[in-house]
Amino acid sequence: MPKVTRRSFVQGVVAATGLGAAETRKLRVLVLCTGNSARSQMTQAFLESFDRRLEVYSAGTKPAARVNPYAVRAMKEVGIDIANRIPKAVDQYVEQSFDFVFTVCDDADRNCPRFKGKVGKRVHIGFPDPAKATGTDDQIMAVFRQTRNNIQAKFSAYFQENMKGQL
Repeated sequence: MPKVTRRSFVQGVVAATGLGAAETRKLRVLVLCTGNSARSQMTQAFLESFDRRLEVYSAGTKPAARVNPYAVRAMKEVGIDIANRIPKAVDQYVEQSFDFVFTVCDDADRNCPRFKGKVGKRVHIGFPDPAKATGTDDQIMAVFRQTRNNIQAKFSAYFQENMKGQL
């Protein structure tokens, strides 16, 4: 009878359950900004769209009352619905552990709380606040689209280069 090693045992369990090895690993991710109404909400939605094995949360250091309607419109244009999301305070996450904590605005980067849970990697990828845009509706939407596109491009590249291999 062949010797059963830990590796062969795990391979047998994976085969018997129908789970691929890649399906057994999840990465916990937290995205922070100040209001949790635009940049962090868009980033969370894009990360979730990249891979279902990402468990993504977003929060703000000073959460807004609602998700910015321009952010909702901008994301809807690319087929992602964030209309029913609610801004949350970062305080509810400081006891938890995350593989990645991203800050997407300079204020959240400066005021990021100390986490009591383990944080694997803290990364700042900042974007200007689209909520500060002024002008006509079309001009404001153009700023939100640009922010959306920048978030998608930067986080897609980061995911491919730094996260995908961990899943």
